[in-house]
Amino acid sequence: MPQLPLQAVLFDMDGTLVDTERLWWDAVEQVAGRPLTVADQPDVLGRPVEHTADWLAAATGAEAGRLAAELHREFATRVRTGIVPRPGALDLLDELARAGIPTALVTASPRAVADTVLEALGATRFAASVTADDTEHTKPAPDPYLAACHALGVEPAACVAVEDTETGVASAEAAGCAVLAVPSLAPIEAAPGRTVLTSLAGVTVAQLGAMVTRELRLRVMSWNLWLGGTKITDHREKQLKVIAETGADVVGLQETNGTSAQELAEALGWHHHQAGPNLGVISRYPITARLGDPDVGFYGATGVRIRLDGGQEVDVWSAHLDCAPYGPYEARFDGLPVAEVIAHEGGRLEQMRGILRRIGDSVADDSMPVVLVGDFNTPSHLDWPGVEWPVTQAAEEAGLWDSYREVHPDPVREPGHTWSPIHVEHEDGSGRPEPQDRIDFVLHNGRGVRVLDSRVVVSGAVRAWPEVADNVWPSDHAAVLTTFGFR
Repeated sequence: MPQLPLQAVLFDMDGTLVDTERLWWDAVEQVAGRPLTVADQPDVLGRPVEHTADWLAAATGAEAGRLAAELHREFATRVRTGIVPRPGALDLLDELARAGIPTALVTASPRAVADTVLEALGATRFAASVTADDTEHTKPAPDPYLAACHALGVEPAACVAVEDTETGVASAEAAGCAVLAVPSLAPIEAAPGRTVLTSLAGVTVAQLGAMVTRELRLRVMSWNLWLGGTKITDHREKQLKVIAETGADVVGLQETNGTSAQELAEALGWHHHQAGPNLGVISRYPITARLGDPDVGFYGATGVRIRLDGGQEVDVWSAHLDCAPYGPYEARFDGLPVAEVIAHEGGRLEQMRGILRRIGDSVADDSMPVVLVGDFNTPSHLDWPGVEWPVTQAAEEAGLWDSYREVHPDPVREPGHTWSPIHVEHEDGSGRPEPQDRIDFVLHNGRGVRVLDSRVVVSGAVRAWPEVADNVWPSDHAAVLTTFGFR
């Protein structure tokens, strides 16, 4: 593929530019009061101070805030007296400066520690710096690298991130950067879009440029339109505004009210496929085949094959599973035991198995990327500890991965609720809180693609049911938007 110009190089700090991983390790040992082992690495290396402090607090019973302060103090003392640049780091920074390639420091350390290191290295070497204090979520979330790219005015796909831990690599890759991994203490495996070297010594700007390839991007959105959007005033204009603002390339639709796919596509100048009274797919890319039963009923699935720029083809399916019985209602309102709730999922499970068979029948090429989106009307087994919701399990067993949970693996921290932005209380008038859950999904089979980002989309101030007619957001579901990269 043709090369993109290298726009920037983004450097992790600890263990990558400077040999502070050992200093940090020593500081944690001092505060912990014991030698650390390999088993401690996941909670020590590449983690923010607060994470390690919480981990120590859980083990010792000490107060986490006090431990965090001790860690800061011990580490800062060691940095001021013992900082050592990693081999080749300063030479590479100097070569990048001569080539006019901007650099940024991207670290999970706090600002006070980062500024100490910047002073030692020369703060003018970096056009920007992002620390644990600068974003809501730090590594392994993509936020720090996205913030650095925004500060430099560059595209993540045109940048190389230099990292030394799996946590940092995960952050950079989730942001869409190519990665040069130079492991310091724990090994890192090579992977597509990732180069692993033992040292920065001898690394050149040309080598970094060769790591940046033109990567096709595809933004796929799943959206239940809620009876076509007809409960909301000016719903069609609001739907078009959402699609434009998200930058979606393909939208799998549910509850189209029979005509929404065609009307939206015509207004956008896109391609469309409508199947039955409820399902559709719209795409800015040409549709080369229509998949599944064109006369599918209200529940089921329909699919299309689209052709991206350069000829890459992708199958995109939109599914809608039966809305009743709804498991969270049975569990929380009716008090049914887990086993009985799961037993009632049989109808949706059979629907999903039928969809998976149809997808399999339509894909003759094992390398064909497949994306399945939809409103499954059931939670995920990845979200409820100890509850094996069978519909999402069946999809996983068939080789489909949950893109949202790839990017946001912690369901407590990032629940990703899509049901429901407008229902705070159950609509039966009882005043019972409406169970909030993630029932809309973007799944994929991983063939030649990687997930760069995934997020839940709701726009504007949302008024609760029944005062919803003037909402900017024209649905009772949140949408899910996933960005895929094709190398």
